[in-house]
Amino acid sequence: MSQPPVHSVCVFCGARPGARPAYAEAARATGALLAARNWRLVYGAGDVGLMGEVARAAQAAGGATFGVIPAHLFPLEVGKRDLTAFVVTETMHERKKVMYMNSDAIVVLPGGAGSLDEFFEVLTWRQIGLHTKPIFLLDTEGYWQPLVALIENIVAEGFAAPSLRDFVVTVPDVAALEAALVTAFG
Repeated sequence: MSQPPVHSVCVFCGARPGARPAYAEAARATGALLAARNWRLVYGAGDVGLMGEVARAAQAAGGATFGVIPAHLFPLEVGKRDLTAFVVTETMHERKKVMYMNSDAIVVLPGGAGSLDEFFEVLTWRQIGLHTKPIFLLDTEGYWQPLVALIENIVAEGFAAPSLRDFVVTVPDVAALEAALVTAFG
């Protein structure tokens, strides 16, 4: 009998594969990492794009998976029912809340507007003191550099305190992500 997961890691990522094979490779490596470390994957329950890649890799490596999907996205994101735990919500906001509440850390892989929405919501919650969970950007092939520059500009232009940049840790690859998560989990 396997041990229950030690920690839960929320992964926000694209429902599309993106333009570069490296994005899918990083998603698979992230899923495998979570399983190897006995950290439960919490994600958007889709079986498409990077979401599907990270979940299938975690499952293939024997990892625990917790998926959360709003009913209206079930057909579009091909809701993945063969997870350890599966929740269908009414709204996107409920989805984000359930994912956040069931995780100890947040990792953002490349993605589109939905991933940005998820990232900015947890960053805002961190900024206003609603949580202290670590937030990581997996910067595969520099994907998140424009976002990092935007955060720097927000601070430089006086729309946020310098502490905003401290709430986000940018890592270049999955090995660095693993080291950062190990440090965060103490």
